[in-house]
Amino acid sequence: MTASVTLAFCTYNRAWRLPKLLASIRAQTCSVPFDILAINNNSQDNTLEVLSELQNLPGAELKVVTETQQGISFARNRAIKECLDQEVMIFMDDDELPLAGYIEQAWQSLRSGDYHIVGGIVTLQLDCPRPKWLTDNYLPFLAALDYGNQPFEITSSAHSMWTGNIAYRMEIFRRYPDLRFDDRYNRIGSDIGGGEDMQLFKQCLALPDVKIFYEPRMQVQHHIEAWRVRRPYFLKLHYRCGYKQAKFNPIDYQGRTLLGIPGFLFIQVLKQSWHSLILQLKGQPEALRQWMNACHTLGMLKGYRAKNSS
Repeated sequence: MTASVTLAFCTYNRAWRLPKLLASIRAQTCSVPFDILAINNNSQDNTLEVLSELQNLPGAELKVVTETQQGISFARNRAIKECLDQEVMIFMDDDELPLAGYIEQAWQSLRSGDYHIVGGIVTLQLDCPRPKWLTDNYLPFLAALDYGNQPFEITSSAHSMWTGNIAYRMEIFRRYPDLRFDDRYNRIGSDIGGGEDMQLFKQCLALPDVKIFYEPRMQVQHHIEAWRVRRPYFLKLHYRCGYKQAKFNPIDYQGRTLLGIPGFLFIQVLKQSWHSLILQLKGQPEALRQWMNACHTLGMLKGYRAKNSS
């Protein structure tokens, strides 16, 4: 197969970001030819018009496809389908910018065939002043990723990789036709709390012949809108994660239940909420993290209920 690389991104209602994104991608250099794939997921703004204009500009070829099934899982699976004949596909988001050497580093990491997936650093650029409560411990919940300056093989979910900065040798998707983003974890439009990329990452970890690599020289900058730099965002995110975990991947619990819900969860959410309230009244910065835990458990309660009533 002729060496080929496609950088793919899915987009929804972010037409204003696309010119800068495409300019940054086309400014990249790579030792093999690369092209660009934009998956438009039924954008309601002038995304298609902007993309059409960008197709006429010089540089790497831009292919535009519209995925009519709404949601990020469907859009990303469409990208996989469109790139099945490629050697390497790189995923990044439409609210990111690649740093120098991004595409070349992804290609070099995968070209030998020793590794099948590679990901790297995601730094954040906030759309507002950083509040004092937003310590480094909370940045991963905004999709920041930095495991240090040394590359290494990833063997557990302790070093997770997301689709904001990841590249695949496409032969793994040809070899495993069922290896796709789970649409049960779909996220529609500007909603939050998908989780489809984490589920795919866990599937890849479980495959004995698939190796994953962390390469810190493969970097993107992630733009964070101001509405996400608020405490309610973190609480809602954890509620959604707990809901989907219980509904789609529940624990095998053999103890006492109430309405089909593990009984210990009721006690746990009460304890977590009480602990959170005490910390908040004392003005402790750890209060938000405890409220996030309580929201996750509350989401699990709702998720079990939804699972049992479906």
